[in-house]
Amino acid sequence: MTLGQALALARQRIDRLDARLLLQHASGCTHADLLAHPETPVSELAYAQFGEWVERRATGEPLAYLVGEAEFRGRVFQVTPAVLIPRPDTEVLVELALERLPRIAQPRVLDLGTGSGIVAISLALEWPAARVVAVDLSVAALQIAANNAGRLAADVDWRAGDWFQPVAGERFDLIVANPPYIAAGDPHLAGDGLPHEPQSALTDGGDGLDCIRLIVAAAAAHLQPGGWLLLEHGHDQGAACRNLLTAAGFQEPFTHPDLAGSDRVSGAHL
Repeated sequence: MTLGQALALARQRIDRLDARLLLQHASGCTHADLLAHPETPVSELAYAQFGEWVERRATGEPLAYLVGEAEFRGRVFQVTPAVLIPRPDTEVLVELALERLPRIAQPRVLDLGTGSGIVAISLALEWPAARVVAVDLSVAALQIAANNAGRLAADVDWRAGDWFQPVAGERFDLIVANPPYIAAGDPHLAGDGLPHEPQSALTDGGDGLDCIRLIVAAAAAHLQPGGWLLLEHGHDQGAACRNLLTAAGFQEPFTHPDLAGSDRVSGAHL
């Protein structure tokens, strides 16, 4: 079996790009190798791995879980089914956070529901003066996050617990969160690979706003005067988030769109 033959067979089952990426990971070849030397033989071991991945991908299992990694802001992060797969929309949350950090000399930043650590690690690396604390209820997720931080040389203080519980009595200049915000029963949960991702990180089991309500209600007690709260949320939750922020005493609530133009991040300050 050659590279070209393996790729042609896989393309009958799965997307062309997915097939190429899986073959590159299984065989160790590059895209250039595939183009220039499609006649190169594939070892039996590599082809067996490739064939297994193709079958699993054909059933809807996300590519990132198959190869064990995903890219975010130009960095490669380890991912497993214990954590959500990084998505480009979350870059909006990071960008908005970075815009607010220059106002503070040595800011303390809290990342709630950190998962694989993409937000906390990105902020720690892109604003080295920041002292970043990241919280997650899942110990398995925190292990992945800590591994990612070690590989990328990011200085983050990882803590296990439920939302603000691990930071009782502490205050921060900026709090960011990407909480579960998909409503229970939303048809999106049944497609696009989401059944393979941790459901507790996707949905609160209610209307999609339960975790956001909790975070907004408790955030002021953990923010310095003038401190910011930024929340990623669903495309139809911008108005609800702004209302919650206003009711909790926050100032100048706003909503920012993602790359597709949908409401994605809301925030405000004390």
